[in-house]
Amino acid sequence: MGHPAPIPQPPGTSTAAPRLRDRLTIPVLASGGILMAVMQTVVVPLLPDLPRLTHASAAAVSWMVTATLLSGAVLTPVLGRAGDMYGKRRVLTAALGLMTVGSVMCALSSDIGVLIAARALQGAAASVVPLSISILRDELPPERRGSAVALMSSTVGIGAALGLPLAALVVQYADWHTMFWLTSALGALGVAATWWAVRESPVREPGRFDVLGTLGLAAGLVCLLLGVSQGGQWGWGSPRILALFLAAVAVLALWWWQQLRAERPLVDLRLVTRPRVGLSHVAALLTGFAFYANSLVTAQLVQAPKATGYGLGLSIVATGLCLLPGGVTMLLFSPVSARISAARGPRVTLALGAAVIACGYAVRIADSRDLWMIILGATVVATGTTLAYSALPTLILRAVPAAQTASANGVNVLMRTIGQAVSSAAVAAVLVHHSSPVGGVPVPTLHGYLLAFAMAGAIALVACAAALSIPGDGPCDDTRRAGGATRGARDGAMEGA
Repeated sequence: MGHPAPIPQPPGTSTAAPRLRDRLTIPVLASGGILMAVMQTVVVPLLPDLPRLTHASAAAVSWMVTATLLSGAVLTPVLGRAGDMYGKRRVLTAALGLMTVGSVMCALSSDIGVLIAARALQGAAASVVPLSISILRDELPPERRGSAVALMSSTVGIGAALGLPLAALVVQYADWHTMFWLTSALGALGVAATWWAVRESPVREPGRFDVLGTLGLAAGLVCLLLGVSQGGQWGWGSPRILALFLAAVAVLALWWWQQLRAERPLVDLRLVTRPRVGLSHVAALLTGFAFYANSLVTAQLVQAPKATGYGLGLSIVATGLCLLPGGVTMLLFSPVSARISAARGPRVTLALGAAVIACGYAVRIADSRDLWMIILGATVVATGTTLAYSALPTLILRAVPAAQTASANGVNVLMRTIGQAVSSAAVAAVLVHHSSPVGGVPVPTLHGYLLAFAMAGAIALVACAAALSIPGDGPCDDTRRAGGATRGARDGAMEGA
């Protein structure tokens, strides 16, 4: 593990500016996480109209979502590792910059090829949350760290809840490029604010970057997630999908072998195989699956035509407003999660969150016809997600050395992403299998939606069991030593100023 070194202030610098920057660190990092989630969500309302607007096929347009998923999954652990080695603020600023460049490209073009490439660039922003959490660990005192990490984890849901109605309003009342100009301006502001307000972490892990491990992980994840995301469209038994899954198994097996023998691996697999870390990753995968079904199913359910007998026929704007209470709840409950973790440990908070998610799906199964019950059930699921997502990084921070927090949290976010991708495929398969024609168009039946809720609720209960099986929460000795060294380096830097 690298030895922290203080970063001195320039001679003659006033102490007022550093104090102001310190106060703005948490808001700036949280706004970056919200902006990342907004960027990922804003394209959703556009998808039905993009084939007409870009003169492309629906299959080509779907790659605007797939490209972001693939690049985000690959770049999250890679940029997390780069942050541990070369500086977390530097890599965080670069990720926000790539996201902003992608938004500008979307604002300037209607060519589907350019749009897909731009969305791939925006996938780099998936690393914003793990990098920010690692910065918070390095820079904040223990008494402030828990609530800040919980808020940072909740930004994913908050941004998604804000992004959908915002994008729907822009699409309905303005040219669709306007939406990307707006996000470009917000992205540029986020880059500048991060560079000014966020200190560079003094904690580094020296060594050479594992290029071979990066290429192997990228190839394996692309094969795996491409097969998962395209299985419904290409056919789960088609030669292409089977070949992708076989290639994913072979490449990831070779990658695992290489990582165990690398001097400075991209992912420390010996750390991953520790029960406290490995079970936290398993819980992240299962929680990602359970959480994502809520957004997918709720949006389709409330927009279903009234002729189905259960649908409400809501517009995309009204649909976004239905999900908004869940985002507000995530903001309000993030400090509650931090207090529970401080009192009982993050393992208990994670288990409680997964149990609350299951309760939310029980509400959905009990009544999915009345709008207020739909909103209530979705909000309960969002509440449970807040508790679970806020506890996961705290578990990781307590289980890994300080010099590996960004890469370890990057892997944890990757597991959530895989869980969400599998959830999307599983929910789509259930709804396609349980459809009936309405006006000549196949529409999922209410029974299909209830099965999707039951599946997600069952997965949430498995996540609860996985959380309860995680060993005790106490921070490891390496973490305590690294935390003390970090605070000493920070204090030395302040004295040097």
